[in-house]
Amino acid sequence: MDVTQTHTVHDLKHESPLISCRFDPSGTFVFAGAQDFAVWRWNVESGEKTKLFTDSWVRGLTFSKDGKTIITGGTDGRLIWFPVADAAAEGELKPQREIEAHDGWIRAVATSPDGKWIASAGNDLKVKIWNAADGKAVRELPGHESHIYNLAFHPDGKHLVSGDLKTNMIVWEVATGKQVRTWNSENLLNYDKKFRAFIGGYRGIAFNKDGTQLAGSGITNVSNAFAGIGNPSVVIFDWKKGAPPLTEHLSKGALRGVVWGVALHPEGTVIGAVGGPAGYLLFWKPGEAEDFHRIKLPDTARDLSLAPDGLQLATAHFKGNVLIHKMDKKVEEKKETA
Repeated sequence: MDVTQTHTVHDLKHESPLISCRFDPSGTFVFAGAQDFAVWRWNVESGEKTKLFTDSWVRGLTFSKDGKTIITGGTDGRLIWFPVADAAAEGELKPQREIEAHDGWIRAVATSPDGKWIASAGNDLKVKIWNAADGKAVRELPGHESHIYNLAFHPDGKHLVSGDLKTNMIVWEVATGKQVRTWNSENLLNYDKKFRAFIGGYRGIAFNKDGTQLAGSGITNVSNAFAGIGNPSVVIFDWKKGAPPLTEHLSKGALRGVVWGVALHPEGTVIGAVGGPAGYLLFWKPGEAEDFHRIKLPDTARDLSLAPDGLQLATAHFKGNVLIHKMDKKVEEKKETA
């Protein structure tokens, strides 16, 4: 892998703005939530596109442990189970199960490492845990006082973290639903006195492979909350110590925008997808404040997904494209000689 050689290998086109994207566990497909009230599945290699009708904007995407099912969470508060690899019937994939899960927008969903549980969070200020096999409610976790933007299971499977608008990060014990601890990062929270509005929060959350670090991404140094003018930022927490962050990763040259998606690569690189006046992929070395490499994208990026092979990235874009990037040198095609 050489991130300085990152290049786009596939441009998967759509006609509606996209707000989320995820590779499936096999890396065969990439799914994206669109503003046309559907989730779309692309075969990464062939580009074949299939519709999953959700009747809502979907920000939350997660998969069953065996990779055969995708669970979506959208603006209408429903969780919907779809088959991952089935052929479309009458032009679209049909849901296997759907439940009324939250009052209002579900902003994030996640699957536990053992595959038993699905966690969801949303604008009703609740985190909920569901049985992945039958969709039955298991536990409700109250405690947030502002919109919950993201959540993730710790790799140990025993803990769940959820982060909100006001940068409160709550660590939950999955088995009991108890709050183990809380911390926050004021770096990612701003209050605009003119508009009397908070802006910030954890727009992206990701653990590293061994669970020793947790990344939270968003926006800092906001000068105008109404227009969302500020600088992209990623904060890295030590899992055992919590706040304050170990590192805050910023952009070289005070780039404008929000880090909507973040990934901690197994080899150590921190990767962020920025959306704002323009779109960028930013790459940071552990512990360094400024990015050491960046790629300008065709337009604003609204989500990021790291492929299972660790070599490819997907970015979802406002103009409707899912771009697949390879973090390595281009393979030159051999020319046939007569």
